Amino acid sequence: MANIPSHEEQIRQSHAVLIHQVVHACQNDTAKAQLKPMLDMASQQNWHELVATITKIVAGDRSETLLNGLDDEDQVIIRSILMGLQNPATLPNVEQQADPTMAAPGLASMINAATRGDAQALQAASFMAEQMTATQGDMRQLGGMMKRLLDGERDPDVLTKKMTANGKQLVMQLLDELGKLSNQ
Repeated sequence: MANIPSHEEQIRQSHAVLIHQVVHACQNDTAKAQLKPMLDMASQQNWHELVATITKIVAGDRSETLLNGLDDEDQVIIRSILMGLQNPATLPNVEQQADPTMAAPGLASMINAATRGDAQALQAASFMAEQMTATQGDMRQLGGMMKRLLDGERDPDVLTKKMTANGKQLVMQLLDELGKLSNQ
C-alpha cells in the first residue's frame, strides 16, 4: 500500500488554492479583489476565525500569535500561508495530480460524516468542492460532483463520465472507501 501523507499535508493540499490566493494577495494589491469572493464563501461556511486571521495577514500581520484560538485545520492553513510568504517553495502544488491513495480516504471520511449529519463535515465538503471547481481537469469535475456524492450517488459510470484514467481511478478508490465506511 502506498504511503498516505500526513493529515497536515492533506489539509495543505486540499486548501492549496486558498493558500496560494492569500500569498498572492499579500504580494499584489490587485489580487486582493480575487481573494474577496473566496473569503466571503469561507465566511458563509462559518470559517469566521480563519477569515479574520487571513484578513490580518493580508493587512501585514505576520506574528505567531495569529495561530492563537484557531482549530487544528485552520492552524495548518495559516502556517502554510506564513511559510509561503517567507519561502514560496513551501507552498502546496495547486497543479498536483490527484493521488487516489492520498485523496480518497480523506474525502470518503468527510463525505461519510456529512451524510451522517455532521454539520462541520458538510461545511468542509462544500468549501472543498468550491476550491476544487476552481482548479482544472478531474479535480474540477470531482468538485462539481460533490453534491451528488453527498446525496448518495455511487454509480461509477455516472460519476466518472468524461474523466481521465487518473480521475476514474480516484473516483473508484473513493467509492471503495465509501463502501468500507458504510459497512462499519
